[in-house]
Amino acid sequence: MTSQSYAKGDTTPPLIEQTIGDFFDAMVARQPERDALISHHEGRRFTYRELQTASNQLASALLRTGLVPGDRIGIWSHNNAAWVLMQLATAKAGLILVNINPAYRTAEVEYALNKVGCKALVTMPRFKTSEYLGMLRELGSARLPQLKNIWWIDRAGEADEAGAQRFSALLATGDAQDARVAQVQETLKAGDPINIQFTSGTTGFPKGATLTHRNILNNGFFIGECMKLSPADRLCIPVPLYHCFGMVLGNLACLTHGSAIVYPNDGFDPLTVLETVQTEKCTGLHGVPTMFIAELDHPRFAQFDLSTLRTGIMAGSPCPIEVMKRVVEKMHMAEVTIAYGMTETSPVSCQSSTDTPLEKRVATVGTVQPHLEIKIVDPETGAVVPRGERGEFCTRGYSVMHGYWDDAEKTAEAIDAEGWMHTGDLATMDAEGYVNIVGRIKDMVIRGGENIYPREIEEFLYRHPKVQDVQVVGLPDKKYGEELCAWIIAKPGQQVSEEEVREFCKGQIAHYKVPRYIRFVDAFPMTVTGKIQKFKIRDEMKAILKLDEEKTA
Repeated sequence: MTSQSYAKGDTTPPLIEQTIGDFFDAMVARQPERDALISHHEGRRFTYRELQTASNQLASALLRTGLVPGDRIGIWSHNNAAWVLMQLATAKAGLILVNINPAYRTAEVEYALNKVGCKALVTMPRFKTSEYLGMLRELGSARLPQLKNIWWIDRAGEADEAGAQRFSALLATGDAQDARVAQVQETLKAGDPINIQFTSGTTGFPKGATLTHRNILNNGFFIGECMKLSPADRLCIPVPLYHCFGMVLGNLACLTHGSAIVYPNDGFDPLTVLETVQTEKCTGLHGVPTMFIAELDHPRFAQFDLSTLRTGIMAGSPCPIEVMKRVVEKMHMAEVTIAYGMTETSPVSCQSSTDTPLEKRVATVGTVQPHLEIKIVDPETGAVVPRGERGEFCTRGYSVMHGYWDDAEKTAEAIDAEGWMHTGDLATMDAEGYVNIVGRIKDMVIRGGENIYPREIEEFLYRHPKVQDVQVVGLPDKKYGEELCAWIIAKPGQQVSEEEVREFCKGQIAHYKVPRYIRFVDAFPMTVTGKIQKFKIRDEMKAILKLDEEKTA
């Protein structure tokens, strides 16, 4: 099948068939005194033994509240020590951890908590403009009938909060030696659901992707293998934990390799990332492209010693080739890897390794992960396309989710009868099996019968010396059906004009690929995880230009 866009991953080493709790306990036994967690902004540090003791204590406390294996408990918080304690404690107690997006507002959190029937919730009291406890008080017990307990992540000296109990008080009720924790842990199986993550669709309500110990523990392990992680590594994780990038590519990649987890801050801030990498001598750094751009372009970037960096992952949205080159050169991350996947696949399906040639590493998302199959199919017929041709990326294997919580219909739409997860992403596969994501099926622009892939135009415009970041979308047009629109963020201190951009394109790319509309902006609309919301760019431009799809269609 080498001429077709199909590939199967290695089957060594074998899949881990333990639960997260059992695997973690075995790691603790091997290296109890090594650093496991450093929460820089909280000034908290845990060795592997200390992290095990605290998570056992929390598991005991949760079970003593009356929660039983299979119950759902939410975590609504940015990055902190309480988050990773919850991740480990729920896995040991057999509770299903429900990740709530910190950007959610009242209606969204009401929907999420009720959709999966959360009986308890651990939350930050507030963050910037988000009043989490205020939103929960506003909803009240009538609108959250199944929610029985709310614990807020408190710090010493803070006043009590109405309608919620302190997380520190909950922890104090637990016993790290509680025999019940070990008894419950023994009854759990690798195939048990352990985590629900809401996928942020651009339309309709979010769906609760339900993941098992087997899903995320193995994915974390193989991600760490690609990065060649070891107990000597210290990984800086500025990406949010509520998303797979933080909790799987970050926490679980570290915990499966005995490495140290390092949180620079609760929310992303480029300066604290640079400070933390230097102070903690981090060897790895994760981020979405916008985060790496913010770090590289920070006015104080040159003041920091980043020479300890070796590896890390750039993922979350397509990784611009020019940005990758700067990360390798300026941040010493010669072994940076690219990962590609989606929440429903735990999340990573393809990844480059530290020794993938740089040109392949910057231009592709690597090759198939172990124990997985991938194929690229014609979206219309479902037939596997020849190598080099575009089609929809599909994946099958241990990483495919248990399903969408309480939504058999949506699950069946995403996972076909043969177990293939259909991603909605357009991709190509080369002769060596390297995959390139060329866009979303829904993002493709058809201008006058020509298929245009925004990613291609973005990659070209990134080469302009004054362009820091760019996003390209299609807008309705009476004559051609669709026209291209580019939103551009200029590099700090640079001025760039529409004429300069068009002149740069002239003779370099086909005339129909030159954006008709060019707008200079300071930022893009994006999710908390750094995913650009192209539909918002489209909607805003349609409003500004008074374009009506019905009339132009």
